[in-house]
Amino acid sequence: MAQRFLLSAETRSLSLKEIYQGGEEKAYETFRKLRWTDTKGEPVCPKCGCLDHYNIPTRRKFKCAACHAQFSVTSGTMFASRKLSFTDLLAAICLFVNGSKGMSAVQFSRDLDVQYKTAFVLAHKLREALAAETATEMLDGEVEIDGAYFGGHVRQENRAEDRKDRRRKANQSDRRRVVVALRQRSGRTLSFVRRSEAEGVEIARARIVANAKLFADEASHWDVLEMQYETGRINHSEAYSDFNGKHTNWVESYFSRLRRMVRGQHHHVSHRYLYQYANHAAWLEDHRRRSNGGNAFALLGGALNHPVSRVWAGYWQRSV
Repeated sequence: MAQRFLLSAETRSLSLKEIYQGGEEKAYETFRKLRWTDTKGEPVCPKCGCLDHYNIPTRRKFKCAACHAQFSVTSGTMFASRKLSFTDLLAAICLFVNGSKGMSAVQFSRDLDVQYKTAFVLAHKLREALAAETATEMLDGEVEIDGAYFGGHVRQENRAEDRKDRRRKANQSDRRRVVVALRQRSGRTLSFVRRSEAEGVEIARARIVANAKLFADEASHWDVLEMQYETGRINHSEAYSDFNGKHTNWVESYFSRLRRMVRGQHHHVSHRYLYQYANHAAWLEDHRRRSNGGNAFALLGGALNHPVSRVWAGYWQRSV
């Protein structure tokens, strides 16, 4: 019997022991190589693109010979104005990708020995960076679409006479949201947070190419997509698959990971930030067959080529 990938040695190509044994200088070199891949780690001025520079080794900074601007390996990136060491940042990314169902900010803060606020913002910055991979992605081939509702739980009253029918819309929470997911078979997963699953119709039209084949369940709001796409519908009250490719099992697999992430790791996810966790679960699902080292360096490279976050910069200094 073949061994599951997550249990094999292939999946373990980076460890915390290796990161801390390598030390700060090796971690710094890793940052340089992933920030400036085209020049093999040689600094490039982020303002004018000049390659000529002067080293300021005491502060690990550089001065551009053309525009005289000072910059570092993290200037203008997701890690701008960092306070953690390069070793700790690399270890944080290793921990972040090691959690196959995500990692709570509380556990993140304990493992890194930082404040909860630091861990919370860092995790969300990493989620913003990984989501950029599919920001303009168009899906082709065989694509599955479905939706799943999260949040908005209404606790029932203690006394029977005080209880309300939670099936009625008036007694439901306004914080309940649906994650609409599009998943290309053997491709990428795109997730969107909306108030109604029917809003996924316009999302499908915008992110799926015209010659793709679409698979959906029996929900009536997907009917209009049959005029634009070749479709395969499966009635889940009768079967989950017809064993001939007509199913939505791949997108359901994504929802399974997201549910376990929300219930098992985070326990409570605000409707305002549900999109971040949905993107995180999609990224983990898409790269589940890549080693943790491959995921860590891919995420670090993406974060170093992502501009300063405007959502999470100064998050704790204002009321959001």
